[in-house]
Amino acid sequence: MSDVLVVKLGGTTFDEQRDVLAEIAEIGRQRPVVVVHGGGRRLTEWLARLGVGSAFEGGLRVTDPAALEVATAVLRGVVNSELVSALRDLGVDAVGLSGVDGGLLIAERVSGMGLVAHVVGIRRDLLDTLLVSGQLPVIAPLARDESGVVCNVNADDAAAGIAAGLGTRQFVLLTDVDGVRDADGRRLPALSVSEADDLIERGVIEAGMVPKVRAALASLAWTGAEAIIANGNGANALHRALEDPGYGTRIVGAPAGVMA
Repeated sequence: MSDVLVVKLGGTTFDEQRDVLAEIAEIGRQRPVVVVHGGGRRLTEWLARLGVGSAFEGGLRVTDPAALEVATAVLRGVVNSELVSALRDLGVDAVGLSGVDGGLLIAERVSGMGLVAHVVGIRRDLLDTLLVSGQLPVIAPLARDESGVVCNVNADDAAAGIAAGLGTRQFVLLTDVDGVRDADGRRLPALSVSEADDLIERGVIEAGMVPKVRAALASLAWTGAEAIIANGNGANALHRALEDPGYGTRIVGAPAGVMA
């Protein structure tokens, strides 16, 4: 398994992510790190400001051509640039990319969601080149579908595709909740693949947590790899997610299929 750490960040403001970015900078001096970011809240704000409607299905944003244009500007332009700049201020040789750049993300269109695609593979050599040279990729969730059309990609899905494609040992999804909860509302410190599938099937895991758990499952390309869903707010959130078994929810194992 690769020692590359893949971290998925939400697309909030720099001030809200100052602490975790400092942790990423620290960890990035010790091991290779890839950051994949979302931007849902910022994108929703910009869409509303520009009078473009928003709709969701199964926790995923339906994206028409107008929404895609805004998403491209906000994700690749605003959010990505802010994160790269902040990491460079912290002494990290961060490089901003989207999944379109160099054909990094290989994706297929999701039926019924408009200009939305699902990651099915990555161009690993591009990331390997950056990581070997000591650079830290910061990736916006956009990709070309099988017809070459630029599409929006759920950031959890994009991060999972990269984690699986690199064969990472650890994949951390930082979010604004403290983990996955059971039917009684109790946080689950650990889940097996079969337990996670069952909770989704029974509707215990619902709404926006569904794509996060599915992404965690999709990232597990090797037996023993772990995906951690944890709250990214607060002091030492990333270190705790990596080192404290009682922080967040850990999913360990390997799904039936492994991404090529």
